[in-house]
Amino acid sequence: MKALLRYREVWLLAAIVVLIGLISMRFPGFAAFGNLRQVFNDTSILMILALGQMVVILTRSIDLSMASNLCFTGMVVAMLNAAHPAIPIPLLIVIALLVGLVLGAINGFLVWRLNIPSIVVTLGTLTIYRGATFVISGGAWVNADQMSPDFIGLQRAAFLGIPVLSWITILVIALFFLLMTRTALGRSIYAIGVNPTASIYAGIDVGRTRFIVFCISGMAAGLCGYLWISRYVIASVEVANGYELNIIAACVIGGISIAGGIGSVGGAVLGALFLGIISNALPVINISPFWQMAISGSAIILAVVLNARGERRQGRIILKKAEAA
Repeated sequence: MKALLRYREVWLLAAIVVLIGLISMRFPGFAAFGNLRQVFNDTSILMILALGQMVVILTRSIDLSMASNLCFTGMVVAMLNAAHPAIPIPLLIVIALLVGLVLGAINGFLVWRLNIPSIVVTLGTLTIYRGATFVISGGAWVNADQMSPDFIGLQRAAFLGIPVLSWITILVIALFFLLMTRTALGRSIYAIGVNPTASIYAGIDVGRTRFIVFCISGMAAGLCGYLWISRYVIASVEVANGYELNIIAACVIGGISIAGGIGSVGGAVLGALFLGIISNALPVINISPFWQMAISGSAIILAVVLNARGERRQGRIILKKAEAA
């Protein structure tokens, strides 16, 4: 039991259970299975984006352009669907993934080959990608009446009583879990975050690995470009504006260390779910949505403090062992 309590995900899961319990005291129906299923579905896009951001943060980098990538990719597939409704939806999803991949690869190339800090690169591409969205659309919107029924309806359908969007998210979570726990790339990502210099001596190509993680985050944003537009049935330059803060918040709350090397798929998912519960609960219990920013900000500060304390505690343990030796 003590070994289990050492995992931050356990404490976060407990916090989520307590949060649901407190909300249920004001609104008993909140804890119903059907409502929790809807909360998970509403948070699905944030979960996918948080997982894409997670792999970047684990390598001591950050991607501030994910929301702009989502916006640009969503506009591309929406305009394609409006102009050519006969294009199969699976092909549009592949196009979204490829467009997102290209935008992520641009970030990765600049970080890798030009050795520019990721925060500088992605702060620049954040603006460039959103500006490019305005250029290709001419500032116009793509509305629901311009989208085909299949484009809108795919992720709204249900399988075994669970929305397809949730199934897509579950599949993405499983893929990221396999990537981080069962592949050499996953081990390299953690190694770079722990000690980039030692990783080089271990034969890991640090620059190339960072390029790959930006490609992964780009593909995650690209997928969410289609999912976001088809869910909210409107494509505009303002889509997901400022959403990069929610993505990073989900990672930090989930225990992903901004110093790199520490974090898990489960933590990123639970961090996003924590924010999703807050977002869904505030209107239900008649609390102003403006409080969501304050609550989320407080949760981020608390998570950073707890993460920092945990990392210092690990450092002291290593030091004691070294002294004993």
